[in-house]
Amino acid sequence: MKWNPHLLALFLGLTLGGAHAKGKIVDIRWSNEGRFGHEASVNPNEFLELCGDLAPGSTVAWRFSASKPVDFNIHYHLGPEVVFPEKRSQIASGAADLRVSLQQIYCWMWTNKGASASTLQVELRR
Repeated sequence: MKWNPHLLALFLGLTLGGAHAKGKIVDIRWSNEGRFGHEASVNPNEFLELCGDLAPGSTVAWRFSASKPVDFNIHYHLGPEVVFPEKRSQIASGAADLRVSLQQIYCWMWTNKGASASTLQVELRR
C-alpha cells in the first residue's frame, strides 16, 4: 500500500483539529527478530507518527515512555473514516497488545500539546 502525501496531509490537518502542527512520519522497519525501536524528541505542537502495514492475525506488543505527557493514539483508515483501536490523552507512558483484524497501515501517533519538548522512547514487538 503506497502513501498519498496529499491525503496524509489532509488527514493530519483534520486529526490535529486544524492546528498548524508539524511533525515526523517514520516507516516501521522490523528487525529480523520482529522488533522496532525508536527514540525522538517531540517539540511543542508537533507530532511523531510510526506507521507500517500489518496483516490480519498479527499481534504487536507496544510500549512507550515520554518525559512529558503527550496525546497518543493508534489508528488506521477505512476510506474517509479514521479508526482508533487505542486513543489516550495526556499520558507519559503506555503498553498493550494490538491485535490486527484487518490488513491496513497502522500508525502509532504522539502529539505534544505541552509547552516544552517531550523525549519519547518506543518499542514495538511482533
